[in-house]
Amino acid sequence: MQQKGLQTLDYAVFLFYFVLVSFYGYYIYQKKKAKETNTQDFFLAEGSLTWWAIGASLIASNISAEQMIGMSGNGFSMGLGISTYEWMAAATLLVVAVFFMPIYLKNKISTMPQFLSQRYNKTVSLIMAIFWLILYITVNLTAILYLGALAVSEISGIEFYTCMIMLAVFAVIITIGGMKVIGFTDVIQVFFLVIGGLAATYIAVTMISGTDGISGLVDGFKMMTQNHDDHFHMIYNDGADAHVHSNYMSLPGLTVLFGGMWIVNLNYWGCNQYITQRALGADLDTARKGLLFAAFLKLLMPVIVTLPGIAAYALYQKGMFHEEMLKDGVFNQDRAYPVLLNLLPAGLKGLSFAALTAAVVASLAGKANSISTIFTLDVFRPYFAKDMPEKQLVWIGKIVIIISMILAIVVSPFMGIEKEGGFQFIQQMTGLLSPGIFAAFIMGFFWKRTNSAGAFFAIVGGLIVALLMNFDQKEITDEITNKVIGYYPDLFPFLNWSMMPFLDRMGWVFVICVVVMFVLGLVLPDEKKGLEIDASMFKTTTGFAIGAGIVLTILTILYTVFW
Repeated sequence: MQQKGLQTLDYAVFLFYFVLVSFYGYYIYQKKKAKETNTQDFFLAEGSLTWWAIGASLIASNISAEQMIGMSGNGFSMGLGISTYEWMAAATLLVVAVFFMPIYLKNKISTMPQFLSQRYNKTVSLIMAIFWLILYITVNLTAILYLGALAVSEISGIEFYTCMIMLAVFAVIITIGGMKVIGFTDVIQVFFLVIGGLAATYIAVTMISGTDGISGLVDGFKMMTQNHDDHFHMIYNDGADAHVHSNYMSLPGLTVLFGGMWIVNLNYWGCNQYITQRALGADLDTARKGLLFAAFLKLLMPVIVTLPGIAAYALYQKGMFHEEMLKDGVFNQDRAYPVLLNLLPAGLKGLSFAALTAAVVASLAGKANSISTIFTLDVFRPYFAKDMPEKQLVWIGKIVIIISMILAIVVSPFMGIEKEGGFQFIQQMTGLLSPGIFAAFIMGFFWKRTNSAGAFFAIVGGLIVALLMNFDQKEITDEITNKVIGYYPDLFPFLNWSMMPFLDRMGWVFVICVVVMFVLGLVLPDEKKGLEIDASMFKTTTGFAIGAGIVLTILTILYTVFW
C-alpha cells in the first residue's frame, strides 16, 4: 500500500534542494548586479553562459511537467513510442547547431520576432509576437503549472491551488533575476532532475522483479519487455484494434522519422524563443557545444520520463493502485507518475519530489523569461517606448513575468488539459502554429525571394488551414439510436482529414504553406531581404562532428532494437 505525503527525511532532501538553488541563484544575481543592468544582459545573459550551462538550461527548460507527468502518462498508455519526441529531438539539436545557429548569430538575431522583422517586415513580426505570447501563456505556462501542481499535490498532500501558487512564486523569484540566474541555476535543476528521475525509475523497475540491485533492475526490465512487448515499439502501424489505432493516430508510423515529427522538433528547437534564447547570447562554438551536450542529455530522457510510466503499467497489470489511477471516478493516465512516486521510500521520495519540482520550476522560469523578452523587446519597446532607458525596460520585463504567471494560474483550470493527456494536449495545440512558423523560417533562411506576403500567409493562413483541417468533420448519427456512429469530411471533401493523424495534418499544412510561399515569391517583386549566409558558416569542428556521429549512432541502434 502506498504511503501518501512526505516524511521528515523527504522534507530535509527537498529543503537542501531549495536552499541550494536559492542561494546559488542569489550569488549569481549579486555577481551580475555589479555590472550595469541592460536588456541584453537580463534577457539573454549575453556572453555569460558556458556551453555546459547552455546545454543544461536547454534540458531544464524543456523537461517539465508535460514530460514528467504527461509523457509518463503516455508511457503508461502507449509505451516507449512516445519517446520518439525525445530521441528525435537529439537529432534535431544537431541540425539546429549546424544550420540554424550560425544564421542567427551571423545576423545578430536576439529574438525570433526580430528575425521576422529583419527578414520580412514589422507587421509579420508583430503578428507572430502576439501569437507566441498567447500560445506561451495559455498553452505552455498553463499546462506546466496545472500538471506540476497536480503531481506536487498528489505527492505532498497539499491543496492543489496552493501547490500551483507556490510553484509560480518560486519560478518568479528565479526568473526576475534574469537569464544568467536561470541559466546557471538550471545546472542544479538538471542535476536533481536526472538523479531524482533515475532513482524513481530504478525503484519502479526493481519493484517489478521483487529484488534489489543491478540484477533486480535487469530482471525487472526483462520482465517488462517480455510481458508487455506491445509497450516496447517505436514505430506504430495502424490496425483494427482501438488501442493500436489510437497509438497510430498519435504517432503515425514512419511519419515520426521522415514526416511531421521533424516539423514539430525543428520548429520547437530552432524557431522558438523559449529555446533558442539560451544560445543566442553566446559565440558559435560555445552555442554548438551547448546544443551537442543537450543532445546527449536528450538520449537519457526516456529513461527518466517514459520508462517509469511503462513500469507503472506493469505494476498496474499486477493489480496495484487501480483506485489511485482514478480522478473523480474516471481513469486518468497522468496520475501514473505521482502515484508511482508515492511508492518510493523516505528520502528517495524527497529526491524525486525535488526532481519534479526542479523540472517544473525551471520550465516555468524559462517560459516566463521568453514571454517577458518578446513582449518587452518586440512589442513594448518598438511601439510604445522607443526612447525608454534600458533599466526601465528591464523593470517592465519583470512586471510582465509576474502578470503572465498570474494569468496562467487563472486560465489553467479551463483549458481541458486533462482530457487529451498533458503531453498530447501541448503537442496538438502548438501543432496548429508549428507548420506555418517553420515554413516562414526555413524559407526565409534559404530562399532569397521569399517575401513578406508569403510569410504572412504561412503564419496566419497556415493557422487557418490547420484549424479548418482540425474541425473538418461532420457527425453521422444513427437514425434509430440517435448515437454518433462516425464522421465525414465537410470542408475538404477530397480528403478525410478527421481520420488523419495530427502529425500528418501538420505535414500537409507545411506543404501548402511552402507551395504558396514559393508561388508568391515568383509572382511578386523581389524584396531583396535575404540574410547574410555563406557556406563556411556551416562548417563544424572535428570534436563536434565526432560527438554528433556518436549521437546518431546511438539513435540508429535504439530505433533498430525497439523498432
